[in-house]
Amino acid sequence: MKIGVCGIACEKCPRMNKGMCPSGEGGCVPRQNKMCQIATCAFNRGVRLCFECTEFPCENTAKGPISFGYCQYISGKAQP
Repeated sequence: MKIGVCGIACEKCPRMNKGMCPSGEGGCVPRQNKMCQIATCAFNRGVRLCFECTEFPCENTAKGPISFGYCQYISGKAQP
């Protein structure tokens, strides 16, 4: 199972399932990618996954594909 830079299994990613993954079948990895702000951000910050970043969740993760509310929940930053 491939895990994308956003932290979800590529096979469950809505973009991958629609054939819209900017990295194709290889899945998202941290790299300069003008079609994927999440991959570019992770590359620039030197993390493999968004969850490893101290600023997670952020504006980039709010754009999806994972629900921003879920990102807040798993980071412990959810609003009560």
